[in-house]
Amino acid sequence: MSIIKGVLMTDSNSTAQKSKLDNAVFNYSTNYFHLEEENKILRETLAQMKNELDKFRRPPLMVCELKEIIGKNAVIKVPNGNEFFVEISATFDGKPGDSVLVEQKNLTVLKQIPTTKMFNVERFVIVEKPKLSWKEVGGLEEEINEIKEVIELPLKKPELFEKVGIHPPKGILLYGLPGTGKTILAKAVAASTNSTFIEVVGSELVQKFIGEGAKLVNEIFKMAKAKAPSIIFIDEVDALAAKRIDVGTSGEREVQRTFMQLLAEIDGFKALGNVKIIGCTNRIDILDPAVTRPGRLDRLIEVGLPDAAGIKEIFKIHSSRMTIDKKTKLPNIHKKMEGMSGAEIKAVVTEAGYFAIRDNRHKVVEKDFIDAIDKVRRKEEEEGKDYMNMFG
Repeated sequence: MSIIKGVLMTDSNSTAQKSKLDNAVFNYSTNYFHLEEENKILRETLAQMKNELDKFRRPPLMVCELKEIIGKNAVIKVPNGNEFFVEISATFDGKPGDSVLVEQKNLTVLKQIPTTKMFNVERFVIVEKPKLSWKEVGGLEEEINEIKEVIELPLKKPELFEKVGIHPPKGILLYGLPGTGKTILAKAVAASTNSTFIEVVGSELVQKFIGEGAKLVNEIFKMAKAKAPSIIFIDEVDALAAKRIDVGTSGEREVQRTFMQLLAEIDGFKALGNVKIIGCTNRIDILDPAVTRPGRLDRLIEVGLPDAAGIKEIFKIHSSRMTIDKKTKLPNIHKKMEGMSGAEIKAVVTEAGYFAIRDNRHKVVEKDFIDAIDKVRRKEEEEGKDYMNMFG
């Protein structure tokens, strides 16, 4: 019996030892697997960090314009305007006019990039689809009729002009005092024709480096043709199209280059088609005759101050959502606003609303409008005095 008990105890001990050994092996395998996974992650992280470090060490490439390919060489134009005759990489596949990446040291052409061939035009212009209707434009019936004839009719019914056998004007020039509604007219005609409205400020077309302003003008017209029917509205066109004078400064010459590109785009070898141009200025007296000659912005439309009926109409538009006291004598208010522009009439309505809000009232009374008229006129007189002191 004692021998059997000893054998059983020995078997029991060996089974326990085997179980412990199996557990140890399992734990070792599990730890080894986790360590391998962790090691793999660390190796990947190290490789990623090395790649990032290489990016910081790698010298940047320069973006240039490929002017011409001559055999295994090329002529490129660097951003400052200089041109160089350089080598081409064996893997390069491009054509003249492309934007390319080159090394900074020897300017070897490496590869083409399709992203920066053109200006980022939308940094310089406002592109929108206006929702302003003709009903929101008051006191400008004659101007509206002229714009409809020159801009709206050719875009809506081009077949009429084909049957008659004439070409409609390419654009118009709106001129007049500030605040008379020139921009509103342009947006209203864009909305009525469902056209893309591209708003440009004349001064922004003049760029720092030689040729960049002209290139920007070219790209704006390309974008307008791509989004046709479209209207290019050039605000403050006198900043770009002032009378050319013989001045030796490089800045003045660059303005003239940009202006000549604008004239070339308006004339163009290719028809503008469903692209119309609306220029806007407060100083028609300083414009160069080249921009207003027949075939360019030859339809001149003066946007003047509203008459009595126009004042009444503009006031009605801006005060349509306002709660006005029934005792208010509107004819007296309209008479006091004689000589005001549309923008000033809008300012009067806004100021009258502020006077009512300050008194914690929901209705606007006649005194609010009278005080608002006095405030707007006083501000106008002060600005006029400052202008005279500055320039005269």
